[in-house]
Amino acid sequence: MEIILKQDVKKLGEKDDIVNVKPGFGRNFLIPQGHAILATSSAKKVLAENIKQAQFKQDKIKKDADAIATKLEGVTLSIGAKAGESGKIFGAVNTIQIADALKKLGFEVDRRRITFETDVKFVGDYIANLNLHKEVKVQVPFTVVAE
Repeated sequence: MEIILKQDVKKLGEKDDIVNVKPGFGRNFLIPQGHAILATSSAKKVLAENIKQAQFKQDKIKKDADAIATKLEGVTLSIGAKAGESGKIFGAVNTIQIADALKKLGFEVDRRRITFETDVKFVGDYIANLNLHKEVKVQVPFTVVAE
């Protein structure tokens, strides 16, 4: 029995894979549980169209990420924070502050795509890693200054 998986199934395949299974497994488990649909010719055509659209969308997202990455080259951010005399910040610089600083420069980057190599708890120079796409990663230097 040939089926199209609607989601990842352990030891069987990933979403949108066309696989052969025993009729009882497909009819009694996979299809009723919503893990798969029967692989008819019309379902295969719809699947091919969906894959084509998803690929087009991913290409567009990657192209946008590449454009942002080239614009971010040479950009250095400055983050102001309250600090003591020893240079220790009251609190820490977080990804929200980096996202806000990028937004002021005209770059819309989700805060969940920003990571730091170390905790930012002192005045000084640091690097923020931006994961714009699974294939596009950018490092943006920033300086923490005492206010």
